Amino acid sequence: MNGRVRESGSPVTAADVALPLGGLAAATGAWWALVAALDIPPYLLPPPDAVAAVILGNPGLFARNAAATAEKVSIGGSVGVAAGFLLAVSISRLPWLRRAVYPYLVTVRVLPKIAIAPLLLIYVGTGTATAVVFIGLIAFFPMVLSTAAGLDRVPAEQRDLLRSVDANPLNAFLRLELPYAVPDLFAGLKQSVTLAVIGAVVAEWIVADSGLGFIVLLASENVQVDLMLAALAVLVALGLALYGLIVVAQRRLGWTPTAD
Repeated sequence: MNGRVRESGSPVTAADVALPLGGLAAATGAWWALVAALDIPPYLLPPPDAVAAVILGNPGLFARNAAATAEKVSIGGSVGVAAGFLLAVSISRLPWLRRAVYPYLVTVRVLPKIAIAPLLLIYVGTGTATAVVFIGLIAFFPMVLSTAAGLDRVPAEQRDLLRSVDANPLNAFLRLELPYAVPDLFAGLKQSVTLAVIGAVVAEWIVADSGLGFIVLLASENVQVDLMLAALAVLVALGLALYGLIVVAQRRLGWTPTAD
């Protein structure tokens, strides 16, 4: 069958790991050189070793709050991704539903999500549930739009071919539409994961009493720049770890279209 799909399964190479680490080392070196060359005082911009000392001096604090943030990201992100996937499948199968909701999905996506926070405080309260709902909303939109675009990418002649052999809707979805959508699905998943981390920070500024975002808020209120940068560094590491998991899963499980 022309345009069928195959498993990509390309392994993670040493360059995939070494190049990002090299970029991180270069950025850290530039930061160090900037502080030294301009003689910037530590209360404005501490050097990298001072930030590392804060992290290494309080491993329990950062581990505990990183786990709290990761838990919110995992729960809220999973809910948002699952809801986005289900809605994308629904609008791909029901043209009338697509016409009814797709313009609103595109429009609502560009609205600043922070504007929704006061409503969530009213309807959900001031607990962790509000943070989870907020993160879920952040993760929802990239997933639904990317997956819907992928499901629309199936060539019409292949849909016609499956209809000609009386393939049922489930078989058509699993054997044709879903494999074609997988690259876009993973693209949406990467956006959802990274945005969910940002959403967790914003949510922890508003409602939470734990998490890396909460540490950043406390550090800013007390003008502890080294603590703030340390929390941000751990937050970046958390985001990179989650993004890396998605990349590894895509390479091991992903499917790409082929012309044979």
